[in-house]
Amino acid sequence: MLILSDTAALLASLWLGYELRFDFSIPLSIRETFPVTFPLAIGLQLLSLWRFRQFEVLLGHFSPSESSRLFSSLFVPMLIIFGLSHQLGSNFAPPRSVVLTDFGFAVIALTAIRLAFRPAEPRIASNRRRPRRRARRAGIIGAGLVGEALAREFARRRDLGLQAVVFFDDDRMKWGKRVHDIPIVGAPEALLNGKGDLELEEVVIAMPSAPASRVAEIAKILRQLQIKFSTVPSIYELTTGQAQVGQLRSVETKDLLGREQVQLGNEDLRHCLQGRVVMVTGAGGSIGSELCRQIAAHAPRQLLLLDQSEVQLFQIEQQLSEAGFHNLIRPLVANVLDRPRLEQIFEQFEPQVVFHAAAHKHVPMMELQPGEAIKNNAFGTLQLAHVSLQFKVERFVLISTDKAINPTNVMGATKRLAEICVQSLYASHPNDTRFMAVRFGNVLGSSGSVVPTFTKQIAAGGPVTVTHPDVTRYFMTIPEAVGLVLQSAAQGRGGEIFLLDMGKPVRILDLARQLIELSGRVPDQDIKIEFTGLRPGEKLFEELCYKGENVTPTCHPKINRLVCDAAPLEQVRGLMDDLVWQADLLEPDQLKRLLKWAVPEYQPQYTKPSPPKPPSLAIQPESDPLTVGIEALAGTLTSKSLQAIALTRQRPALRPRNAA
Repeated sequence: MLILSDTAALLASLWLGYELRFDFSIPLSIRETFPVTFPLAIGLQLLSLWRFRQFEVLLGHFSPSESSRLFSSLFVPMLIIFGLSHQLGSNFAPPRSVVLTDFGFAVIALTAIRLAFRPAEPRIASNRRRPRRRARRAGIIGAGLVGEALAREFARRRDLGLQAVVFFDDDRMKWGKRVHDIPIVGAPEALLNGKGDLELEEVVIAMPSAPASRVAEIAKILRQLQIKFSTVPSIYELTTGQAQVGQLRSVETKDLLGREQVQLGNEDLRHCLQGRVVMVTGAGGSIGSELCRQIAAHAPRQLLLLDQSEVQLFQIEQQLSEAGFHNLIRPLVANVLDRPRLEQIFEQFEPQVVFHAAAHKHVPMMELQPGEAIKNNAFGTLQLAHVSLQFKVERFVLISTDKAINPTNVMGATKRLAEICVQSLYASHPNDTRFMAVRFGNVLGSSGSVVPTFTKQIAAGGPVTVTHPDVTRYFMTIPEAVGLVLQSAAQGRGGEIFLLDMGKPVRILDLARQLIELSGRVPDQDIKIEFTGLRPGEKLFEELCYKGENVTPTCHPKINRLVCDAAPLEQVRGLMDDLVWQADLLEPDQLKRLLKWAVPEYQPQYTKPSPPKPPSLAIQPESDPLTVGIEALAGTLTSKSLQAIALTRQRPALRPRNAA
């Protein structure tokens, strides 16, 4: 394509030179020399362009350094043709005035062709004449727009201390081309054959939108060659302005486990969020803070940040203020168990969309304190949902977890209870607030998750502790998970549980080895891996739905919809009231046994052996589950506990006030 366009431009330039020389009336005698003069002049120019590698320039990446090479590649044939014209006359070469005119037009025309494909970005100034300290020889993997911008950044910023000397790219059509006079030598696998010849000291992966599997393959090659490598920020960070292309960082686990950028239906999100008052509970947490960042970018009228931790609330407030959302946000310190405070907030700010991310999520900790999980995760959700219904909120989105499926821990069981609460509330009021839940697995980088733990252990020299060699988990990056939560909220009709496509489960042992290798060390040699056994409440693998459930696809390929029958609201209310009353009275194991009656699929792990079930106990369909559960525990409760239970059973039910 470039050869053809250059040839056409050179022909036009030479013809225009003749027209101007003879005042647009070329004599017949001169026209008769065209079969000799045109091939000679055009041939010499094309040969010079090829010699100066001007046909290897990648369209769209034309820099000032290449413009000087283009000038030279046309100046040399101009001198030769000028000399031939002087020696042989105009019968064998174009007249000298035509040669000079043709040269000027050719430079302009060929430069215009190359600039026509150039993005409208600032041109880099050549630093070749400036004194600078020795720069490290760097290769760039990815010769796209980001790679080209990175090469310009290296040339512009001497403080980076890097000089791009070679490009690698998976696109075969780019091989043999040049970007800013830097050759594209082939795919990254070419490093395996030519590392010594290239003398690379560092490699930068400039493929922010590449699949994580490909990034992992490239990282493995670079580790094998023992070349220092880094990467550019993610495409999400680049497009949202959170980072610049020159802000290099080490390759992290999220680069290797994350997947392609989530494509969101912006029109749906705009309809759901733009111009609305949006509330996020748990706004200072990992998921909550990312929800705030992404929601703020969709221009809500006001963004309410609700959290009971003023420290975390202050941190997300500062982040959003620095990003330019100061006038948009309103931080609110509140507890979802404080009904009067919630009513005050809803009455004052009138939120239209609520994202409920506040929850106790630490599995082992909640095993020891099940009462707190019951109150915060389950009853707090029901209470917030009631207030949302009372104040006519349009959409209520519960952030759930894959641990709610066949739960083996208190956290998962209470999150399943939270799902039951919002489903039953919607079933009893289908024409009011749209209640929905979004269920997904682990997110990379969240507080208390496995990746930060492994990173600290590696930094301390090991050992890295893994619970079991076969344990697996689903992972996704926080921005990806939150983007899909927003998309689910936009398309939710009410009563659904949305299941996010988590990809394939990741073996935690493989993750540990990968992190050790990323640190430049060898697993089991430099850093030992120890197996500690599953912790209380943990299981080998997680699930996203129960067998036999009716899961249907949605308009988004990464989101599935689950609609199931809801429990009667009055039964759920009564059950929740009783569980909350017992939460501070019973021992952890006793509470777990009661929780199992509320969530039959829950398989609790007791700290003490479970007592045998009384042989006379029979559960009738019309029986009160909690009463039966308490009777089943009669052999293990102290007389003091039984008296307390009896008293609480006589109290009026703890119903949310003004409930519909």
